[in-house]
Amino acid sequence: MSFDGIVTRAVVEELKSKLMGGRITKIYQPSDTDVLFTVRAQRENITLLFSVHPSYARFHTTTEKRTNPKEPPMFCMVLRKHLEGSIIEDIEQLGLERVVTLKARGKTEIGDTSFKELTFELMGKHSNLLLVDSSTKTIVDSIKHLGPSVNRHRTVLPGRPYVQPPGKGKHNPLEASEMDVLRTLDFNAGKLSGQLVNAFEGVSPLLAESIVKSAGIGQKDGLITAFLQTMKTIRSNTFDFLHYKESKPFFYVLPLPQFTGETIHFQSASAMLDGFFTGKAERDRVRQQSHDISRLLSNEMKKNEKKIKKLQLTEKDAEKADSYKKKGELLTAHMHLIKPGDKTVDVLDYYEESQPTLTITLDPHKSAAENAQKSFQKYTKLKKAKTFVHEQIKETEEENVYLDTLVSQLLTAGTEDIGEIREELIQEGFLKQRKAPAKKKAKDKPTLSQFESSDGFPIYVGKNNTQNEYLTNRFAHKSDMWFHTKDIPGSHVVIRSDEPSEQAIREAAMIAAFYSKAGQSSSVPVDYTQIRHVRKPRGAKPGFVIYDEQQTVYVTPDEEAVLGLRR
Repeated sequence: MSFDGIVTRAVVEELKSKLMGGRITKIYQPSDTDVLFTVRAQRENITLLFSVHPSYARFHTTTEKRTNPKEPPMFCMVLRKHLEGSIIEDIEQLGLERVVTLKARGKTEIGDTSFKELTFELMGKHSNLLLVDSSTKTIVDSIKHLGPSVNRHRTVLPGRPYVQPPGKGKHNPLEASEMDVLRTLDFNAGKLSGQLVNAFEGVSPLLAESIVKSAGIGQKDGLITAFLQTMKTIRSNTFDFLHYKESKPFFYVLPLPQFTGETIHFQSASAMLDGFFTGKAERDRVRQQSHDISRLLSNEMKKNEKKIKKLQLTEKDAEKADSYKKKGELLTAHMHLIKPGDKTVDVLDYYEESQPTLTITLDPHKSAAENAQKSFQKYTKLKKAKTFVHEQIKETEEENVYLDTLVSQLLTAGTEDIGEIREELIQEGFLKQRKAPAKKKAKDKPTLSQFESSDGFPIYVGKNNTQNEYLTNRFAHKSDMWFHTKDIPGSHVVIRSDEPSEQAIREAAMIAAFYSKAGQSSSVPVDYTQIRHVRKPRGAKPGFVIYDEQQTVYVTPDEEAVLGLRR
C-alpha cells in the first residue's frame, strides 16, 4: 500500500514540527472510525485526524469539515476526560513500522500531573487507536476492543497491559550498511524487490520496486548504491509529496522512477494525504448509510416502470371505447335479427359511407338487449378509464422523476444529508418510521453548503429537497440569482446577489452542474433566473419548482475547481 513506514515517517516528522508543545483543546469522534483533535500550536488551531477506517486508515492534519454527532461516543468521552487540555510532549514512530505514539502531559481531576500515550497502529482493517497510561503501560481504552477469543496473543481491552503488535524480525533500513544489504540479499534467488520487502521494515513493494528500477538490470553494485542513497534521503527527511495519476491513483513521499505518468506536487505530507482521501471515506460512509435508501428507490422506480407499461396497455384498450359504443347502437338498431342462442349477428354498418355488413360477436346466454347493454357498459368503462389512466401515467412518470432526483442527490450527499433524505421519504410515505416519533420540536434550519465565487460573491447550495425547499422558498431574496440544470435532476443553487458578475454566474452554474445527475458529463446546460421567477406548483413533490425568464449557460463540471470554491 502507499501508506508504508516511509510515509508514516514523513507524517510524523511534519507533526513534530507543527504540534510539539501544542495544547489539545477539543476532541471529536464524527464516526465509528475517525477521531479529530483540535490542537492549539504556533498561534493557530490545527485539526489532527486519526482514522482506523478499514480501507482508508491514516493520520495527518486536515482542513476537511466534518459533522459531529449530538452525543459523543464512549471512546470520545474517555479521550476528552484524559487528554483535553494536555500538552503534546513528543510524537514517536516505532522504528520504521506503522506504529506511532503521541505522548501528552496533563492534569488529573485533583490537579496531579498525568502522562498519557495515544498509540495509533496503522494496519489496514486491523488498525487501532489506543489510550495508554504512561506510568503503568495499561490500556485506558481503545477505539476497537479485541478479546482473547479474537486474538489469543494480544488482548486489547481497558485495564489490560499494552503489548505492541508482534514484530516480524526485520532490519531497520535506516541503520543498514553496505555489508548488511549484501548479507541480506541473495542475488541469485531473483525477485529482489520481494527480498527487500521481507528483510527491511517500513519498505513497501512500491518503494522496493523503485529501488530495483533505479539500480538497473543485473547491477549488484547499483542496487546497493540505490538502496543506501534512498535511505540517506529518508534519514535526512528530504521528501517530495506526490499524487500519481495512474489508472489506479496513489500517493507517495518520494519520486518513483517506475512511473512516468502525470504527478501533482504538494507542500506537505498532510496536504498530500488530505487531498487524496478527502471525500473518499465520506462517500464510503454515505454508501453504507444510504444502502437501504438506494435499494428502495431502485425498487420503487422498477415498480413504477412496470405500472406504466400496464397502464399504457389499458390506455391502448381504452382507445377502442368508441367501437363498443358503435356496436351497442348497431345491436339496438338490429335487435329484430337476433335470435336466442345466436353467437354472431350480421348487421348493416350505417356509420360507414359504403354501409358494409359487419359481423358482431354475441354472448349466446344473453338476450339481444343485454348484449347491446354490455357493449354500452364496456364503452362507459373504457371512456372513464381513458381519462383515469392518462392521469395515472402522468402521476407515475412524475413520481419517477422525483425518485430519480433523490437518486442523484444520494450521489453527492454527505452523511449529514442522508438523515434529511430519509425523513423526507418517511413524510412522503415511501419509508416507515423506525420508532415512535418523539415530541415534535421546532425544526432546525437546514444547513446549506456554502461557496464563494473567485471574485467574492456568496453562493449557496441545497444538496437534498429539504435544503432545496429552504434555500429557494425561504432563504433566498427575490432578486437573488437561482440556478438549476436544464431538464436534469440536481441541486438548487443561489448567488446572494441581484447583479452577479459573469465569472460568478459561470462558477455557480458549474456548481449546479457538479451537484446534479450530469456531474460527470461535459457541456451541461444550466438555467438561471431571479428567484422572483421561480415558484412551486400547489401539491408538487418536495424540491419541484417551475420557472421562467431564464437564460441558459453551458458548463463542464470540474471537481477540483468546485471544491476550491467551498467555504
